[in-house]
Amino acid sequence: MNKELREMLEAIANKKEEAKAFLVENKLDEAKAAKDEAMALQNKFDIAKDLYDEEKAVIDNKEPAKTPENNEVKNFINGVRSKFQNAMSEGSKTDGGYTVPQDIQTKINEQRESKDSLEALVTVEPVTTLSGSRVFKKRAQQTGFAKVLESGEIAEKATPQFTNLEYKVDKYAGFLRVTSELLADSDQAIEGTITSWIGDESRVTRNQLILAELGTKAKTAIADVDAIKDVLNVTLDPSFRYTSTIVTNQDGYNYLDKLKDKDGNYLLQPSVIAASGKQLFGVPVQVISNKDLPTAANKAPLIIGDLKEAVVLFDRKKTEVRASDVASDAYLTDVTLFRAIERFVVKTRDEEAFVYGQLDLTPTP
Repeated sequence: MNKELREMLEAIANKKEEAKAFLVENKLDEAKAAKDEAMALQNKFDIAKDLYDEEKAVIDNKEPAKTPENNEVKNFINGVRSKFQNAMSEGSKTDGGYTVPQDIQTKINEQRESKDSLEALVTVEPVTTLSGSRVFKKRAQQTGFAKVLESGEIAEKATPQFTNLEYKVDKYAGFLRVTSELLADSDQAIEGTITSWIGDESRVTRNQLILAELGTKAKTAIADVDAIKDVLNVTLDPSFRYTSTIVTNQDGYNYLDKLKDKDGNYLLQPSVIAASGKQLFGVPVQVISNKDLPTAANKAPLIIGDLKEAVVLFDRKKTEVRASDVASDAYLTDVTLFRAIERFVVKTRDEEAFVYGQLDLTPTP
């Protein structure tokens, strides 16, 4: 792919991010305009890519065919190898293998894996104290004013009611032990790798506690696509209809991705705002790895609603990392201790803002 095509792809990605940003700010007209520009750029890219591929195919067909190499020295050596068993070989260390350099790399390579952060789906509120509370007005169950005749007695009405959400942050910590020899002799950024590892430990910890808090709500069986509509249209308050997200794992997404209408058309539609690039009935679909959001007993999670209204994470202290070569027994054992501490708590803010659904994936007989 040439430079022009790469620049076009970058422009498309930038426009999509711009549309997402406008949507978060509730600037619908600007979001739609940015989306239209992204689609126009995509069409332009598709045409340019087709032309580029056609030109490249023509050039490739004009290249002269390569003739087999006739190397007499190589043929002679191969013949000697096939006739004499005691010939020098790379496979035997004493017969010459020691002279062949080995391809040894000390660069730290990472295998690609998804690193989903559920923290981005909920409300995160920084706090400066160990504990506290938040006051919420209960949802109205009002009946309206009663008709009063002239000189009639006015009936007393119910007053607003309130609830109190209390929190107390918990402390989470761990440490790693690294020898001084490794820190001194390694030609790689060991400290950077350790810091990245600690960051992932924090992400996993927060994911687990958010899922545990969501999991305290009673589970709702989702039998089919109509049950999803029931949740969006009836179970959830209409105020959450256009701020909701469908959060599921790979198994649940696989189920949704296969849903079709009576004409055989897939129900999932493209979306410029959903992380997965898909939406169902206009609701963005968020896909979490099975490792972070597992399927239990053939039941895939299908969490539907506005999770920013549903759950709040009170964050007292972001992850703090400190290193010491004298703390505890570090001085005597010649190691460096890397310690990580964070303090937070996850609480349900509004249990009516979401439904914890489960898709039964057990094959039908």
